[in-house]
This record gives sequence, structure tokens and C-alpha cells, in this order.
Amino acid sequence: MNRTANAAPGYWRRVQRASEERLHLRLESLVVLVGLSVTMAMLSPYFLSVNNFLNILLATSTIGILAIAATFVIGSGGLDLSLGSVMGLSGVVGAYVSVNLGMPAALGVLGCIAAGALAGFINGQLVTRAFVPAFIVTLGMLGLARGLGLVISDGRVIYGLPSELVYLGQGRPLGIPMPVIIFIVTALVTHYILAFTRFGRYTLAIGDNENAARTAGIKVERHRLILYTLSGGLAGLAGMLFMARINSGDPTAGITYELTAITAAIIGGTNLFGGRGSILGTMIGALIMGVLQNGLNLLAVQSYYQQMAIGAVLIFAVFIDQYQLRKESRV
Repeated sequence: MNRTANAAPGYWRRVQRASEERLHLRLESLVVLVGLSVTMAMLSPYFLSVNNFLNILLATSTIGILAIAATFVIGSGGLDLSLGSVMGLSGVVGAYVSVNLGMPAALGVLGCIAAGALAGFINGQLVTRAFVPAFIVTLGMLGLARGLGLVISDGRVIYGLPSELVYLGQGRPLGIPMPVIIFIVTALVTHYILAFTRFGRYTLAIGDNENAARTAGIKVERHRLILYTLSGGLAGLAGMLFMARINSGDPTAGITYELTAITAAIIGGTNLFGGRGSILGTMIGALIMGVLQNGLNLLAVQSYYQQMAIGAVLIFAVFIDQYQLRKESRV
């Protein structure tokens, strides 16, 4: 008898019900996105232009990929505070491989993703093998990755990327920025994985109730290790896109990006304490953050006020999420 298929049937029904509830959460986020867009359009005459729309998508692509990484980890009941720093480190590694070592552009791309995946793998090993809390591990990796990026680059920006790499960040096939295309493809693939595969079901099952997941036959430690490695790899992909977009490896890239990414995931319906997550919802959440930042830029709002706005949105999103959970528990 298949232990995984037959153990804890009530538990699996809860996981399935959480999956069905994601549509409702996405619709709520979509209403917020539309309302915010209408507000920005009324405040700025430049907001509704085609070029500005493409700029929003371009700016959202990097944060969106980081938010997808956050969705997988948070949905499983974990946390990754190192996303922004790992992104910055990955961009430096890719630039160093391509410029300082003179390697082909393909190896530069591979270097970005491999550096991110390695950082995620180390996070996962410390969480699952050394039993260090994810908050401490990823907070430590935040500082470690940032410092390592500065060491590799000698504290300077690495310029002169090969044209093939620059095309990934600045190319526009059919008028659409390449980072937007890569973001959409990444979102569609990861949506399928989280929503329709056993890996996705196990991810949310662990976040819903880790002990019940063990009873159901899920190898929790191995799965968490894969999730953190995946998260790091996606941060590496985001670092590659950012590096290619600005045509340089900047060791300071991605500062506070983890805050924006986590906010986007929560706005999109991911439960901060695990058990629920949606890639499509996260895409909407990332667009909300992109529209907010773009609108504030058009209105000439200073950057430190923008950081305050992002922090306020994060607190509000968590408050609404917890309010909904308490409301559902009373029903």
C-alpha cells in the first residue's frame, strides 16, 4: 500500500482546499492592482503610455523572479532573507567569469545561476542538517554573500560584459524586453510545478503541517534542501538579468530586494507561515510593487519615502493575511 497516498486523508483534503482558495486570493490582489493603476493614471499623465508599461514590466522582472523564489520557500514554512544579497553576488560572479576570466557568455550565465544555487544549497544544508533556524541562516548568508561579492570584485563595479550577455538584459525581440520574456517563462514553468506537480503539493503540505507531512511519507529535509537550492538558483537568475540589464557586475546590487520580493509574495496570497502559495498570485503581487514604485518615481517621490511605502505595504499585507486566516478559522 502506498503510504503517501493513503496516510492522513483529512490532511491532504486541507492541502487541496488551500489550493482551491488561491484563486480567490488572486482575484483580491488583481482588484488592488487595478485600483492602484487607476489611481496612478489619475495622478500622472505619463503612467498609461506604452513605454511606461514596458518599463514597469522590465523593473518587475527581477523582483518577480525573486518573489517566485520567496513563494516556494515561504509556502513550505521557511524563510529566505538572503535573496537580494545572493542576487548581487551572482551578478558579480557572472561578470567576473565573463570579463576577468574571459570566458564565453554562456559560462557567465551558468556562473550566475551556479553561484546562487550554491548559496541556496548551503542555506538548505544548515537548516536541514545543522537545525539552525532559517531566519538566522539566511540572515547570515545575507551578510556573507554581500561581503563575498565585494571581495571578488575588490569593491568595484565590473564593466565590459560581452554583447551576448548584454542582449539578455537589453535586447527587445518583437519590442518586448528580454528580461520580461524570461520572467514570464520562469513564472509559467514554476506555476505548473507548484500548482500541478507532486513537488508543489509536497511544498505546501510541509508548510501546512510538517509533522503530518512526515506521517504522509514526505522526506521533509530533502525537500527543504531542494527548495532552498531552487530559491538560490532563481536569485542567481535574477542576478544575471540585473547584471545584463545594467551591463556590469555591481556588488551592491539587490540591497533591500528581499523585502520587496517577500512583500510581493505575501500580497499575492502566500501565507507567511506556510501552507499556501500561488505563483500567479505572486506575479500580481510583483506587478503591484512595480506599479507602486513606478508611480512614486513619476510623482518624484524621494527614494527613502518609497522604502517607507514598501515597508508599510508589507505590514498591511501580513495584517490582511492573518485577519483572513482568523476569519476562516472561526467559520
